[in-house]
Amino acid sequence: MSRWTRYYPLALSALALVLLVSVVMSLLLGSVSFPLSTLAAAMQFNGTEPLAETIIWQLRLPRVLTALLVGAGLAVSGAVLQNASRNPLADPYLFGLMAGAALGATIVSIVLPEQQLSMALGAFVGAMLAIVLVLAVAMRQQRQRIEITLLAGVAVSFMLSAISSFILYFAEPFAANRVIFWLMGSLSRSSWQSLMLIGPPVVLLLLLALALRRQLDALLLSDSSARSLGIRPERLRLVLLIATALVSAVIVSQCGGIAFVGLLVPHMVRYLFGVTAVPLLLGSALLGAVFMLWVDNLSRTLLAQQEIPLGVITSVLGSLFFLLLLRRRV
Repeated sequence: MSRWTRYYPLALSALALVLLVSVVMSLLLGSVSFPLSTLAAAMQFNGTEPLAETIIWQLRLPRVLTALLVGAGLAVSGAVLQNASRNPLADPYLFGLMAGAALGATIVSIVLPEQQLSMALGAFVGAMLAIVLVLAVAMRQQRQRIEITLLAGVAVSFMLSAISSFILYFAEPFAANRVIFWLMGSLSRSSWQSLMLIGPPVVLLLLLALALRRQLDALLLSDSSARSLGIRPERLRLVLLIATALVSAVIVSQCGGIAFVGLLVPHMVRYLFGVTAVPLLLGSALLGAVFMLWVDNLSRTLLAQQEIPLGVITSVLGSLFFLLLLRRRV
């Protein structure tokens, strides 16, 4: 247990304050800059700042809120999978959920007219396909089932990513280039409609994980210990996998693939506050939201008139973070 665990309520309050300040700063950043007074007037929607109102309400605010939900959703998904599998390196990518969702969304975007709901449904079907393939391998192993599940997830992830690449190779070039950029992660298509798709699954996953906090803590001990407490580990993991698959699917369908958030953020929270479910879940949600918000700010402001894919930035930051951890432990 971390020595900072006892202070986690204060730390969560500080993170919430940082999140609020970050939201305000993000609304001010962009190709068109506003002073704080203009932002305050535009938020009142009184017609005194028509240009600022349009930019903030139609462009920036949906994007900022989407970044918050995406960061929180990916971080909570990673925290849930890590505690459920007793592996601090587990995340939606490792279980093949992101690759499956990307495959489903890719097929829908090329074959059918592009619609948000159809993309989300296709991504969810792809994520469920990944779960079925992973569990089909893991269920055949009575021993070391968790380790086999993780290895199967890696294999399934590579296989489904290869199928996506194969489909894009034979697709129409313009459509393929558009899908490739989107798969690297972008919030440029954020809207109020995308918020309506992403918000409910993310909130549902967080509430479900908090409701199952005691079961998640019991899984950290061992499956036999969990069974002695009346918990069915296999059924619990299946429910959590389906919930994280739904979150991964809606995020991929709207924002593409964003790596390392579900791995990096829970790892940092666990280092500060330990592995107990409540501080881990709440801390991951807040820190994930702040992290994704500033990654998106970097992606749209680092280069003039050009946007950097989110997955590029998160992969660089995540790789540097874990190289630093490895150097400290070696």
